Amino acid sequence: MNRSTQTLLTTVATELANPQSLCGLFHEHRDGDPLPSQPELAEAMDLCRSIIFPGFYGKNNVNNQNLIFHIGIALERLYVLLCEQIQAGLCFSTGWGEVEDYGNTYASAQDTRRRKASELAQAFIKRLPDLRQTLATDVEAAYLGDPAAESYGEVISCYPVIKAVTNYRVAHELLILGVPLIPRIITEMAHSETGIDIHPAATIGHHFTIDHGTGVVIGATCIIGNNVKLYQGVTLGAKSFPVDSDGNPIKGIPRHPILEDNVIVYSNSTILGRITIGHDAVIGGNIWVTEDVEPGKRILQNKYRR
Repeated sequence: MNRSTQTLLTTVATELANPQSLCGLFHEHRDGDPLPSQPELAEAMDLCRSIIFPGFYGKNNVNNQNLIFHIGIALERLYVLLCEQIQAGLCFSTGWGEVEDYGNTYASAQDTRRRKASELAQAFIKRLPDLRQTLATDVEAAYLGDPAAESYGEVISCYPVIKAVTNYRVAHELLILGVPLIPRIITEMAHSETGIDIHPAATIGHHFTIDHGTGVVIGATCIIGNNVKLYQGVTLGAKSFPVDSDGNPIKGIPRHPILEDNVIVYSNSTILGRITIGHDAVIGGNIWVTEDVEPGKRILQNKYRR
């Protein structure tokens, strides 16, 4: 490398390291702090799938005789991965000081986060049996709702909704437990692979399914009841954003739709704002909805007339 090239690189490096150019773009790590890792979170999700749907994911020699052994091994590895990744998420969150008082002793923030991550990982693992029960209803809804589905196994192995909803339900439980950052990474991993964008903060009941799936968006403050079915291209979004004195959107307020039980929304329809779609309502395809819909109502396009 010649002198002029070295000078150029040094000049650009100095410019890129200027604190004024890094506002909000730089997270300074302490020694030993873990980084969130998509490959490790992908492995964690593969383990969750192998635990929830044994025989469809994970080892190919699983049977009734060795099932508990395989699940036990998967749980051990899942716990290790979650501890590190949850700790990484905590490193990015606010409210974790340099030291924390435990009686007459002081523990470093790193040790505090490590303990907290272990507690959260254990709390999540305790939720796995309930998660399986809920996901079983989603598989049933996808199977019963699609005449082309030939078996539950086909739904579990092939349907993008099951992958996306599994990631969502795992992420949602972690979010409820107070895990920062990691839940959003998990749902965005499924979004990248399936085209289904479900925010982990959304609340979704049992027997939920999305036919085909691509292009579906479900916002953070959505509340979806039981036995709800969406089709591809559906958006459950926000209509407008109240702003603060500086003109920036106010965060944390309910701004997405509520879908009550047994609602069906057909392809490419857009439902915006904090409105309620009443139970048993049907929203036809390519409809724009910004007002409440009464229970049992059918909202359809006018028929084409020559």
